[in-house]
Amino acid sequence: MREQNLFDKIDLHLIRVLHTVLIERSVSKAAIRLGMHQPAVSAALKRLRDLSGDPLLVRSGGNMLPTDTALRMVEPAANILRSAEALFSDARGFDPRTATRTFRVMANDYLDPLFLPRLVARIKAAAPLCPIEVLPLSADVHYQAHLAQGDVDLVIANWPKPPDELHLGRLFSDEVVCMVSSDHPVVRRGWDRDGWLSAEHIAPTPTYPGAKGVIDLQLDELGLTRNIAARCAHFSLIPDIVASSLLVLTTGRQFCQRFEGRLPVTLLPCPIEFQPLHYYQLWHSRSHHSAAAIWLRNTVREVALSLRKS
Repeated sequence: MREQNLFDKIDLHLIRVLHTVLIERSVSKAAIRLGMHQPAVSAALKRLRDLSGDPLLVRSGGNMLPTDTALRMVEPAANILRSAEALFSDARGFDPRTATRTFRVMANDYLDPLFLPRLVARIKAAAPLCPIEVLPLSADVHYQAHLAQGDVDLVIANWPKPPDELHLGRLFSDEVVCMVSSDHPVVRRGWDRDGWLSAEHIAPTPTYPGAKGVIDLQLDELGLTRNIAARCAHFSLIPDIVASSLLVLTTGRQFCQRFEGRLPVTLLPCPIEFQPLHYYQLWHSRSHHSAAAIWLRNTVREVALSLRKS
């Protein structure tokens, strides 16, 4: 009987507060994410502490840390929220005008810089009540696990060999070109293969030690090595670096074209013929037949198509 009385005191909103507070490790940050006033979150946390018989969050120096009991609650709370989110939405079909489920997309910044802003705008226009979270695809992210656990709906990427165990939807292919400062001597005199290889290049920071990107993997197949003089973990900042240096960026035309006219840069053909860059979205079998996930994937595909036309 006691378990039933305890269960009756727990509602879905309380579970959401629990999960958010434990993830954010801050009442104020949780309040912002939940769209609640901080006193209301504090009151909900007090209820949770009373129900669990545990402080859940304790102060350590200037930070708040979850207790061992709280850490054991994170994954069950996330599972409850995911199950509740999917419980009725797919059973009724997915109506973007009235749906309230959260979409989570993981992507790196190698994409066309207009891609994610347009995607977010398209989702919010068609599904105004659906929150959208764009998550970074970084070296320390195990994206396969996030997809398998339902923490992420899809991943947008351009690796040469995506994992076979995931579903793949192609978005577009892009020609490889070079971006240089408009003051770079090569703009006037041109270059050949050896000139390009010996030029000072800038490339993204490897996702893990020894990892190589698409360009350098293709160079390996040709038995060639370029002179990488600089690396940057933030791909979207590289065009500004190129504009004020003699560094060369080699990547997709669609990405580079967005900076022509905005920065003093020039796009040049690469003297080495690279295979096109292929961009795609990945998702797990668990969401393959989900009406909401299908709608999201179709929206991503439509945005990609619209960018190719602009």
